[in-house]
Amino acid sequence: MLIYLLTYLLLTYLLTYLLIYLLTYLLYLLTLLTYLPTYLLTYLFTYLLYLLIYLLTYLLTYLLYLLTYLPTYLLNYLLTYLLTYLFTYLLTLLTSLLTLLTYLFTYLLTYLPTYLLTYLLTYFTYLLIYLLTYLVTYLLTYLLTYLLTYLLTYLLTPWSRVLLEKLTGCQLVKKFPVFYGTRRFIATFTSKVK
Repeated sequence: MLIYLLTYLLLTYLLTYLLIYLLTYLLYLLTLLTYLPTYLLTYLFTYLLYLLIYLLTYLLTYLLYLLTYLPTYLLNYLLTYLLTYLFTYLLTLLTSLLTLLTYLFTYLLTYLPTYLLTYLLTYFTYLLIYLLTYLVTYLLTYLLTYLLTYLLTYLLTPWSRVLLEKLTGCQLVKKFPVFYGTRRFIATFTSKVK
């Protein structure tokens, strides 16, 4: 009976159970094989669609954010930066210009008057020395020479013969122009004057 029981159990129950289980499992696998591609495709398509919607939403949100924030940022930051930079540059330029003007005014008020006064005094001194030297030289040489020559010539002309005779106390020769300027005249004139 044990054999019978074992055979019956083994052959009938196990085979039946195994066959049913195997068939069920195979059927499940077949179902799974048909369901799996559909499920995978559906899931994949859904996931891709969800991902695309998410990305588009995120992208549109980010673009809207940029479109609203960027002009504000540009206006605030750039204007602030540009104005600050521009004012700093202008203040630096103004400081440089003031330094240059201070230097120029200092130069004009100290160096230039000193230089001009020194130059003018030196030039005036040279001019004065030159003029005095020239005047003294001119007076001593030319003026005295010309003055004496003119006076002697005037005194010795035929019109001043009477004056000359009165001064010297001697009678000149009647033909004065022929006699005038010769050695004889000078000898006569100098001998009569003594």
